Amino acid sequence: MIELFQGSLHFIFSGALVGLLVGLTGVGGGSLMTPILTLIFGIAPTTAVGTDLAFAAITKGTGTAAHRLHGNVKWDIVGLLCAGSLTTAIATILALKQIGPISKDWAHLITFSIGISVLLTALSLTVRAKILEWVQKNPKRMPHGFGLKIATILIGGVIGILVTISSIGAGAIGATLILMLYPHLKTAEVAGTDIAYAVPLTALAGIGHWWLGNVDFSLLFGLLAGSVPAIWVGAKLSSTLPEKFTRTALALTLLLVGIKLVLT
Repeated sequence: MIELFQGSLHFIFSGALVGLLVGLTGVGGGSLMTPILTLIFGIAPTTAVGTDLAFAAITKGTGTAAHRLHGNVKWDIVGLLCAGSLTTAIATILALKQIGPISKDWAHLITFSIGISVLLTALSLTVRAKILEWVQKNPKRMPHGFGLKIATILIGGVIGILVTISSIGAGAIGATLILMLYPHLKTAEVAGTDIAYAVPLTALAGIGHWWLGNVDFSLLFGLLAGSVPAIWVGAKLSSTLPEKFTRTALALTLLLVGIKLVLT
């Protein structure tokens, strides 16, 4: 047990670093964890994605329980998002199974998709306020009624593919899209709803990657050991640091990481 702990120290530290950022900003888990595993530790992209999905399912499950206690989860929206995301997640896992062992070209494609997802996350962090402002000024241009339900399912479907391939997309990207479709929601409700639908999605995708042999459980142990207490510390610090500062720092970090992954 001690040897396992000592061998996981670098992963525990990485989990703590990412957990601290998640606690401070509410986003950045998959967006930073998967790139750290691939770029710094040289973990195979498929293993990094599969392990991060298992990691996300556990951490987001805890977050959902907390938000549910405070009534911040809109379950009707969660249901629509899951209808789209779980369907495409299953289809993507089956497609990956059909493809078979990942070749060098496919590994490069997965790394590229991770980079694109990271860049989209950085973009969503920087332009979210402007998007919300435009939506509030142009409510008639947004879908309503049945059209809104279809749009929600389709967005869930797109995120399901992104998350299953890259483990990224259910955080800042998902929250931004929920805000666009449902601008009347409170910030806490957006966060609670975003986390709630991400739990079954990351759990299903994580199980799928475990079936494909892409989950490293010793790595998962190290990441959880570092991140769980760090998320709590970050949440405490978030009340003292300006949100604009932490989000800007995270967006810049994601931008640099995304560019590096795309150009790799």
